[in-house]
Amino acid sequence: WIQDLSTPDPYFILPAINAAAMIMTQRLSPTPGMDPMQAKIMKFMPVAFSVMFAFFQSGLVLYWAVNSTLSLAQQWVITKRIDAQDDSKA
Repeated sequence: WIQDLSTPDPYFILPAINAAAMIMTQRLSPTPGMDPMQAKIMKFMPVAFSVMFAFFQSGLVLYWAVNSTLSLAQQWVITKRIDAQDDSKA
């Protein structure tokens, strides 16, 4: 599918994976007390980055996609642990 990591992903699979991971990570992240304008900008950022990453070299997008996926897993684990602690205190 990707023969050369120095060329853009011809099927846009890596940018799509990266976008999905970024959006899911953002939804898991708490945003207490955030300014409404800042919240709107933060919701738009994964879309903007996805458009940019669609034309970057595959190696760079692969790096970001793996990093975003690992960040998603980390955020999920942290969120679950915090929720479990809150449940045990209640």
